[in-house]
Amino acid sequence: MPTDVFSALSNPVRRKLLESLREGPRAVNDLASQFSLSRPAVSEHLQVLRHAHLVREEPRGRQRYYHLVAEPLAQVQEWLHPFEHYWRERMRSLRDLLDEENP
Repeated sequence: MPTDVFSALSNPVRRKLLESLREGPRAVNDLASQFSLSRPAVSEHLQVLRHAHLVREEPRGRQRYYHLVAEPLAQVQEWLHPFEHYWRERMRSLRDLLDEENP
């Protein structure tokens, strides 16, 4: 059952797993050691990421390694793009306010 990217990213554990995988492939036990969750719970999160095509699994002997697949994150970037103007304007207003207070 496929999971959409936005649903997969809605959970902070899954976002942290993706951040950890930016550094390169990691074994599931290594990933699980970062959390106060059981290994099976972390494995469930990894399966959600796999169903969203955000990670791929590579068996190596008795270990399973996970690799980041960043291409689906382009959907998130496309969705966020229209909001960039809003944040740029907010930051510009903040800079102007700070400049007024500290000439």
